[in-house]
Amino acid sequence: MPERSVTAGAGGRSFARTLLRTKPVDRIVAEGGHGEGGELKRSMSLLQLTLFSVGATLGTGIFVVLGEAVPLAGPAVVLSFVLAAVTALFSALSYAELAGTIPVSGSSYSYAYATLGELVAWVCGWCLLLEYAVSVSAVAVGWGSYLNEFFDKAVGGTMPAAISNPPGSGGLVNVPAVVVVVIAALLLLRGTSESARANTVMVFLKIAVLLFFCAVAFTAFRSGNLRPFAPMGWAGISAAGSKVFFSYIGFDAASTAGEEARNPRRDLPLAIVLSLAIVTAVYVLVGLAAVGAMHWTRFSLSGSEASLALVLDRATGRAWPSMILSLGAVVAIASVVLTVMYGQTRILFAMSRDGLVPHVFQRVSPGRAVPVANTVIVAAFIGVLAAVVPLGRLVDATSIGTLFAFALVSVGVIVLRRTRPELPRSFRTPFYPLTPLIGVALCVYLMVGLGSVTWIVFALWTLVGLLAYFLYGRRHSHLAAEPPGGPGEEPR
Repeated sequence: MPERSVTAGAGGRSFARTLLRTKPVDRIVAEGGHGEGGELKRSMSLLQLTLFSVGATLGTGIFVVLGEAVPLAGPAVVLSFVLAAVTALFSALSYAELAGTIPVSGSSYSYAYATLGELVAWVCGWCLLLEYAVSVSAVAVGWGSYLNEFFDKAVGGTMPAAISNPPGSGGLVNVPAVVVVVIAALLLLRGTSESARANTVMVFLKIAVLLFFCAVAFTAFRSGNLRPFAPMGWAGISAAGSKVFFSYIGFDAASTAGEEARNPRRDLPLAIVLSLAIVTAVYVLVGLAAVGAMHWTRFSLSGSEASLALVLDRATGRAWPSMILSLGAVVAIASVVLTVMYGQTRILFAMSRDGLVPHVFQRVSPGRAVPVANTVIVAAFIGVLAAVVPLGRLVDATSIGTLFAFALVSVGVIVLRRTRPELPRSFRTPFYPLTPLIGVALCVYLMVGLGSVTWIVFALWTLVGLLAYFLYGRRHSHLAAEPPGGPGEEPR
């Protein structure tokens, strides 16, 4: 009996050790760019990386989610954007340090694998699937709304609800959402350089459209529309902040390009911080213009994801401003779909290289230097999701997964500083360890502000992820084939 107890105890410790095994930072970096059958190409400059993050971020909340956030906070939605931005900033500083230290495609998944162990890394990667894939689907739904808005102003008609809305929102299938996903997939399959150039054009167009919106909306600005400024108090600001955090999920897109950046240790931290600063300034400016031009109570009556077009339509009484905005949004939101889908494929690429997901996701086309099968599979999954799931559920589910991943990145900074203080760091999080600790606290605070249904969905998603890990990932992990304490395990 004692002998069995000893054996059981040793087995338990061995099992726990496999869940906590970490992958050495040097090995993660050395494997960067390598896939099955080919390699990724380092072609992205600092400007392209920054605009990749801006492209993934700018537009997601302003073009799509503003109409849902204003009824929660009133004119104080501007402060909700600031609250979400501060939360994102603390996470961004942690991202910047880890991106400069571990410049690979896996983003926070790879950072967690190097610091918190395989099980936590898997859960983080699983949450990133929720963050990236679901956010692309949500934005694709909003893209269809602006396309309908443009058709209404340009030709006086819209697409039938049956093919332009998902079930639960008056339709059967959202065809426009599928179309924009297919367009983005085709661009990604052409190559990273081609995708980056297309994104650069779309980002500049997006900024121009939003500045046009501000110029027109401020002509209809009425100070009375800002009273009462916070009708729901801090609770409303906080609730709206949890929702508009969806607007900031793209700033980490640069970290997924770590294996295709020309100078990743220098450029990744800069791109992350610069992109967050740009989108925050635009969000606050556009939010203020919107609530100043149209009373906040009218947002809840709109029933449309195309909230900015509605502001221009009702504030000016003319059709042409909203038509221009809608046309710009149709093109600009496509950049969010493009860049976030790119990030999703690169995270799966990194997980596949570690053996945690099937090897098909790491196959690289030698000619195009892109993971072709990976891109096609991701596009198919996202297209189906966008076609049949309503926007609101997608937004909240994305936010909670993102906040969880961001919190893990902040924890990862603390762990890596303690376990590998000698590693070269091109950027160091200021006011350490206060900054990452505040980042964790703010992420948890916004997670608490999300509804119970969102938490249930998140819990079920996590449970499914754990089942997938224990049934597949743990047994196929490349580290599983190595002895404890061997080359596959980081010294602690």
